[in-house]
Amino acid sequence: MQILHAPQEYVSSRFSVVTIGNFDGVHLGHRSLIERTLATGRARRLTSIVVTFWPHPRCVVSPSKPHSPLSTREKRSELLSALNIDVLLELPFTPSLAALSPLDFVQEYLLPLRMKHLVTGYDFCLGKGRSGHTAELAEIGRTYGFSVEQMPALLDGDLIVSSTRLRKLIAEGNVSEAALLLGRPYGLEGPVVHGFGRGKGLGFPTANIAPTETLLPAEGVYAAGAMLGGKCYPCLVNIGRNPTFDGNDLSVEAYLLDVNVDCYGSRLAIFFIDRLREERRFADAEALSRQITADIERARVLFAQKDFACG
Repeated sequence: MQILHAPQEYVSSRFSVVTIGNFDGVHLGHRSLIERTLATGRARRLTSIVVTFWPHPRCVVSPSKPHSPLSTREKRSELLSALNIDVLLELPFTPSLAALSPLDFVQEYLLPLRMKHLVTGYDFCLGKGRSGHTAELAEIGRTYGFSVEQMPALLDGDLIVSSTRLRKLIAEGNVSEAALLLGRPYGLEGPVVHGFGRGKGLGFPTANIAPTETLLPAEGVYAAGAMLGGKCYPCLVNIGRNPTFDGNDLSVEAYLLDVNVDCYGSRLAIFFIDRLREERRFADAEALSRQITADIERARVLFAQKDFACG
């Protein structure tokens, strides 16, 4: 996959089929849209191009409203590359880009890609104030020589597979259902840093992951997989504030089962399998230790029931 950051960098003589979106999380709905783009490219011998943006447009359009993405910029590129697209055009999202009319965007960013076909999602809009609906883009296409195809929403039962729904599930801690919409476990990663050593004192030494830019699941205890040094380990993850020890700061701590490795300075990737319980205050460290032991046993049952894997 070739990664470009401006349409002028596309120097191929081949015409292209393009799809556009934020692709935050690269969930199954996104994948169906990209697979349709790829199929069109194969059938019509067109270069397949995915156009996306960084930072997320919400961070620019509504900077006062905090927004945590479902995947890092690097992870999104990795997931898109795995789908075998030809070109990823990642545009810097700026106020000036947000202010473009649909026609201006097409002229400035899509026509230089020699676009012959545009594949859009069910709720796709382009241009200032999301004013460019598919019908308007099709009208522009008749003038400039490209066709437009709008894909229907991908449904999970009666509900649409969308980033909005995914964000709600993850924020509620429902990582098992989120995994069904993603087609993989939801994950996060970051460098391992020193904590207070409380887990070690309890007999469960944890790897503390530095704050991550991606959306954290609800506070609580999770069964998860941990990828470290190319190996996948079953683990227990606590997201919370350590109320038993009167903690205030939010932390992410992973206890790797059945292995004793030095994680400090390494990057640890966590893949959530299921939420075991909420975080709560215990009477003392001994009561907390007994609960962690029970959590581990429950996690082992989950690992045995489900196909345990990282990623």
